[in-house]
Amino acid sequence: MIWRNLTTAIFGACLLFLPPVWAQQSIHNSFGTDWEFRRDEKGANWEKVNIPHSAKIEPLVVKNQFQGTSYYRKTFRIEKTKGKKVFLHFEGVMQEAAVTINGKHVQNHKGGYLPFTVDATNYIKPNSDNLIEITVVNIDNPTVPPGKALKDLDFNYYGGIYRNVQLIITNKLHITNAVHANKKASGGIAVNFDNVSNLTASGMIKVHLKNDHNSKKKATLVFQLTDRLGKISEFKSDEFTIAGNTDLEIFKNIRIDNPALWSVNDPALYHLKIKVVFGNKVIDSHIQKIGIRSAEIRDDGYFINGEKLYIAGTNRHQEYPYVGYAISDEAQYRDAIKIKNAGFDFVRLSHYPQADAFLNACDELGILVMNSIPGWQFFGDDAFQQNAYQDIRDMARRDRNHPSVVFWEVSLNESNMDAHFMKKANEILREELPYKNVYTAGWMDNDNYDLYIPARQHGKAPDYWTKYNRNNRKIFIAEYGDWEYYAQNAGFSQKEFSNLKEEERTSRQLRAFGEKRLLQQAFNFQEASNSNRKGKATIGEANWLMFDYNRGYADDLESSGICDIFRIPKFAYYFYQSQRSPKISLDKKLVSGPMISIASYWSPKSATDITVYSNCDEVALYLNDILISKEKPFTYQDSDELKHPPFIFRLKNFTPGTLRAEGFIGGKKVTEHVVRTPGKVSGIALSYDISEVPISKHSPDVIFIYARIIDANGTVVPDAINQVTFTVNGSQAQLIGENPVTAEAGIATILLRTESLKLPIEIQASAVGLPPVQITIK
Repeated sequence: MIWRNLTTAIFGACLLFLPPVWAQQSIHNSFGTDWEFRRDEKGANWEKVNIPHSAKIEPLVVKNQFQGTSYYRKTFRIEKTKGKKVFLHFEGVMQEAAVTINGKHVQNHKGGYLPFTVDATNYIKPNSDNLIEITVVNIDNPTVPPGKALKDLDFNYYGGIYRNVQLIITNKLHITNAVHANKKASGGIAVNFDNVSNLTASGMIKVHLKNDHNSKKKATLVFQLTDRLGKISEFKSDEFTIAGNTDLEIFKNIRIDNPALWSVNDPALYHLKIKVVFGNKVIDSHIQKIGIRSAEIRDDGYFINGEKLYIAGTNRHQEYPYVGYAISDEAQYRDAIKIKNAGFDFVRLSHYPQADAFLNACDELGILVMNSIPGWQFFGDDAFQQNAYQDIRDMARRDRNHPSVVFWEVSLNESNMDAHFMKKANEILREELPYKNVYTAGWMDNDNYDLYIPARQHGKAPDYWTKYNRNNRKIFIAEYGDWEYYAQNAGFSQKEFSNLKEEERTSRQLRAFGEKRLLQQAFNFQEASNSNRKGKATIGEANWLMFDYNRGYADDLESSGICDIFRIPKFAYYFYQSQRSPKISLDKKLVSGPMISIASYWSPKSATDITVYSNCDEVALYLNDILISKEKPFTYQDSDELKHPPFIFRLKNFTPGTLRAEGFIGGKKVTEHVVRTPGKVSGIALSYDISEVPISKHSPDVIFIYARIIDANGTVVPDAINQVTFTVNGSQAQLIGENPVTAEAGIATILLRTESLKLPIEIQASAVGLPPVQITIK
């Protein structure tokens, strides 16, 4: 048996695993097609849907989000189940689910951010039609984390079966699912490599088996580990006997010579295959990717594989416009690519566990992760706390295997937790992960947490935290760059200060607000990031945040993202990208190497002090092919700690034309960027974003379609507000969102959902007075 999100636990020096795929001995099918759905509303009818699915398509700015009850049902048949186990695995249902099969209640589940598995074996009728019905409730519930009422919450949680569902059929003797297993600190496969170096990695694999036969069985486990060059290392367990209707843990010591170590710059992954052999026949097998690495907080900083690393990262909400949380695995991966391309090696999952697919992408791309339980400015009663404890267990079991996960935020964000809860939360995580170098993180400075994770608005600058850090622990700045500029460190009451929007100070800037305000946002992030690095106890930082998002308590978008909600970069994006190394990445999916970006539209409204972001040694700026100057980075009190301070060029006046910046390393030109003064609107340039991840041909996917309003030279006209109408042919895809769409800062965006892209589709965009354009998506 292979569970999609059955993962292999690796701790201490850490060998960690991605969710597996199913072996031939088991059946593992997507269970996401051909559902019926309706909301509990007057006049609502059943409609056909595929999973992932949102209970309601919302407007771009969500002002009255659907909260209530909705219903899903599906008729299905299963053949040849005699002697087998049948499971249904739900990756995420927001936020309470009641499951019924063939009219019989099977299971309830509370909590929308973590998976649950239904044992359907005794409820299905083989070779007959079966009916599964799911009642999904998404209303305010103070006992289910995050607990806070949506109208007071800093983010939205969207109803529906919004993550994948799988049908799993396996042998009665099988490897268990880590979250589904009842035993503490058990379930699935756990691998702990407690000694890791460039020469050798040694540790232990633990496999948890369940025998649902009535009689005892004898079996053997075979372990095969394949490196990226195809070399196979094989290990075998002794033959073991497992009694009927019981479970058993098998332990096997292993050693890998000259291991390829996982790191942020070279996320080397192996393939591990575990086979359950019964009577010379493989009755169950498990295949997954793994990574080997050491990770350690020391007195002098944070170290990966013995190399010191200052962690530069961001925060992410998993929301997409219109569809909320209901996005594809491919869309999750595209977000991770954008985070890596922005120059980040870290992401904090704010403020809840996110999808398997996103963590898989972080494993493959080399992005460190702070995993977080659901919570924000709310501390509930005992029922709430018990559910939070269960979230810790489920999160640890589901995600313990990822090489990317290095910190565990078992702290309710910005919530007034009591001492008992914090102590118990840490004890539960350590019970689930009883290995060295497993680090807990909390926003309160106390003895329970290994890592103190304040936001800048929680206090003053990092040198203050270093001086008054009572427990002498290391500090990670979990949020910065937004609230301290928005409300002048006014505390936590975000609703009270909801009208503080001084454009000269705030980091909350939509692209529509224009060049001056986007430059202010970029400077705020630069100033704060530079300040963060002055704290001697600080090992890293995560800005607030990567993408704009909706909030339950506000009737506008939270716009401090360095990309907007449509994933279009702002100037701040290129500031962060300039802080990465100019070395070329080994991953061809990524944008890497020397970069340069002029932070200007070069229009009559533009400042004549030109900021250029680059990771080069020198930059030369030309105006209409005339050299302005060639400069070194501009180092001053707000950039003196940065790897690559910005370059500043001071022009005397505005002259329309072309700005060209050339970047030099070691005296050699390695890159350039050109900006042209926008002219009169003359056309539309149509494109779509897949970020090197092809559209799924087998399951639903969502991508962004961009219509850029351009002049005769192909330059985006940043003050264009043309209305663009999108159309799509065929029944394979649908457009989601406002249509026609008013361009924002010269770009109109709509969302395209495909159900299973088998044939090319055509997208057309048109606007009054402009020639229509068309693209083909394959």
